[in-house]
Amino acid sequence: MDEIEDVHVCPCTESLYIKPMKINYKQNHEIHSRDIIKEHDDVVILVYNKTRKVFVLVKQFRPAIYLTCAEIEEKDGQTVIDTSKYPGSLGVTYELCAGIIDKNHSTQEIAQMELLEECGYKVALDSIEKVASYRNGVGTTGSVQTMYFVEVTDAMKVGEGGGVAQEGEMIEVVDIPVNEGRDFLKNEKYNIPLPVLFGINWYYENKASQD
Repeated sequence: MDEIEDVHVCPCTESLYIKPMKINYKQNHEIHSRDIIKEHDDVVILVYNKTRKVFVLVKQFRPAIYLTCAEIEEKDGQTVIDTSKYPGSLGVTYELCAGIIDKNHSTQEIAQMELLEECGYKVALDSIEKVASYRNGVGTTGSVQTMYFVEVTDAMKVGEGGGVAQEGEMIEVVDIPVNEGRDFLKNEKYNIPLPVLFGINWYYENKASQD
């Protein structure tokens, strides 16, 4: 997934997933203008496999992360990134299983579908426990993210996962032993988004003593 080449950067004029826009307003009689992005709300799922006592995460390449780790340059009239200087591994992240809310289903049902698509686990709907809903990306998007927790076993794994290839997903399922979780979170060589930190620490505070 980190074999990235021929990287070009261009304006986003239309998208199925986001809508860049500007909001103008008065605050305390002063005029303000802010750039924002309208995007779908989403769900994330902290998965704990109790057969092997591991957290089940997903590993994938995220262009937004890659862009912040690289420098763009102008070459032959195009805006590009030199992948010989900035390898694709810079944009690889470790995340919770997740999915945007773009279907006419409850957030819990979407979580159930994503668990099967991304991680290969088939779970009962009532086994998916809500952790919290909170605002995400408050400086740019303000979307709502809902986190769930689910316990699985090896017997529940009915597929390889990996996401939907037709939608351009390339996902690797990764197991992090529970007894190594805290060290994993502290290791800054990994790109670890906030929901992973929140979710795993929530587990240690609320579930670890029950294991």
